[in-house]
Amino acid sequence: MKTNTIENEDAIIKKVTMKVVPLMIMLYVIAYIDRQNIGFAKLQMIDSLGLSETAFGLGASLFFIGYLIFEVPSNIFLHKIGPRIWFARIMGTWGIITLLLSFTTNTTVFYILRFLIGAAEAGLYPGLLYYMTQWFPLKSRPKVVGYLIMASLMANLIGAPLNGALLSLNGAMGLEGWQWIFIGTGIPAILFIIPVLLFLPEKPETAKFLSEKEKSWLLNVLQQERDSHQDHNVSGVLKALTDVRVLLLALVLGFISFGAYGLSYWMPTIVKGFGVTNMNNGLINMIPWLMAILWLWWLTRKAERTASPVWNIALPMFIAAIFLTASAWFIANPYVSFFAITIVVMAIFSIQPCFWNLTRFLGSSAAAAGLAAINSLANLGGFFSQNAVPAVRDLTGSTGAPMYFLGGCMAIGGVVTLLVIRFLRKRESLENERIHTKIASH
Repeated sequence: MKTNTIENEDAIIKKVTMKVVPLMIMLYVIAYIDRQNIGFAKLQMIDSLGLSETAFGLGASLFFIGYLIFEVPSNIFLHKIGPRIWFARIMGTWGIITLLLSFTTNTTVFYILRFLIGAAEAGLYPGLLYYMTQWFPLKSRPKVVGYLIMASLMANLIGAPLNGALLSLNGAMGLEGWQWIFIGTGIPAILFIIPVLLFLPEKPETAKFLSEKEKSWLLNVLQQERDSHQDHNVSGVLKALTDVRVLLLALVLGFISFGAYGLSYWMPTIVKGFGVTNMNNGLINMIPWLMAILWLWWLTRKAERTASPVWNIALPMFIAAIFLTASAWFIANPYVSFFAITIVVMAIFSIQPCFWNLTRFLGSSAAAAGLAAINSLANLGGFFSQNAVPAVRDLTGSTGAPMYFLGGCMAIGGVVTLLVIRFLRKRESLENERIHTKIASH
């Protein structure tokens, strides 16, 4: 038997998955519910604070500016301090600031707190991705990313009726419904600090649930994968932040984020236009997320289903563009329009399990900064979409117009993605030739 293999290697990965992934999922579910709450709070908060759609969109989007500025430093601190302490810090600070949002009295306070929530939460998702690379071999990572994306979908599935119910508490204890939303979504983040500190494993080397033989196998596999990409790797933090591949992947993910955040922000408004109550709005909003969870579960069961960047990244973007347009075209027919929206959600949220495998050129020393850079720059897509979508609504007076706009942007994103994939393949081919030439010369 080869030294880098072990008979029960699948059992080891399963053991790691059972110990590590559930806490990762819970972290991301709580985080994503916190991100989703703003779309529901908007339904009452605009009138309460006397804001236009455009002004509220600016405030909501300032989250992404805070995220952008602090995400790379956050991941560097994660690398230095360790995941247990740093993830607990992230949850505590964003939970407290979310609670403070419930006491917002004017536009300025709203803008400041939205920026601070972004700064507090910065680093969570790329931190989870970096944490994943410390535990899982390359072939297992799409499945783990799939779990995280399913966590975001579960958050929408849970958060939609939760936010609808909290919104319906309007007037209870003298508080408005939007205030109850921030209270009800801020408290879980603070409470979850305790299980993170108690149960989140730090790293394989200190894992008590693995035997010495299992640790040795896992660490050897991870090291061999790093060594096998050593000639391709970006190894320094500065190089990672300036590497053209990092910037191009951030551009691709930016288009994906543009569609995802624009859609999730505007969906409660679309459904409200169907003439439903706040509670029913939340229940109806569950449907696309449930369908996306089922689709993603099937997609990530086998690695080969997420192996092609053309089929798994570019094609879903074009599908999203087509059905975003259809949802606006049939806006007068709620059933057809909502069916189209459901297809869009399934398409957009199926992309990332394949996308993050494109970052394998990042060496171990640059992974924390590189993953954070890609994600933080891409989050500008969320900033622009949450400003553009309400601006289009204010300019046109049409609830469907933002969907046309999002559809056009996703189509452009699909074309850009095809060009980036072509560039990455050509770059990898040239580097392979260089390596073979170097080996032959020796």
